[in-house]
Amino acid sequence: MIPHKIDKEEFSKLPIVSHSGNVVVVNDVAQAEAAIQAIRDAHSIVGFDTETRPAFVKGVTYKVCLVQLSVGNTGYLFRLNLMNGIPDCLKNLLEDKDVIKVGLSTHDDFQNLHKWDADLTPRGFIELQLLVKGYGIEEMSLSKIYALLFKKRISKRQRLTNWEAPSLTDKQLSYAAFDAVACVEIYTELTRMGQQIINQ
Repeated sequence: MIPHKIDKEEFSKLPIVSHSGNVVVVNDVAQAEAAIQAIRDAHSIVGFDTETRPAFVKGVTYKVCLVQLSVGNTGYLFRLNLMNGIPDCLKNLLEDKDVIKVGLSTHDDFQNLHKWDADLTPRGFIELQLLVKGYGIEEMSLSKIYALLFKKRISKRQRLTNWEAPSLTDKQLSYAAFDAVACVEIYTELTRMGQQIINQ
């Protein structure tokens, strides 16, 4: 049985998990087209997340500067700020109902992506915050859901770093890639557990 919640003390004692797979940084449209083709060719469930430069001044906001997609243990990081928007190949994937994508708090991500493209209509998405409710999980953050399922902690130390920096650090890349990978890992584990219950 999955615990419904995890307290701060227990959470803080868990070992930190880090990304051990590949990271592909996508800086231009040509790279984006190659990355999207690789994702489509994988015929797999795709993890999804975004990052936005944090604003520390009231009234200041920024557009999404990074879209993370994952297939297996590979994270593809699309730097929208360098491409000045969402390339058509990425938009088409986000709108493709036949490509299953898994994310958390996707409504907020979509709202922020609309600042680049108001016509973007995402399809084929599974929202983890809705899914976990069916398992009695009350936590809504990616890190705490992951902790409940895998007894490991995703460090959020990189979340408030500058995602519009000319080049991203290895720690930023690892963090961003793993957030997308973790979405699929959570979905896969919940599906496995659900199937076990059905088969009992």
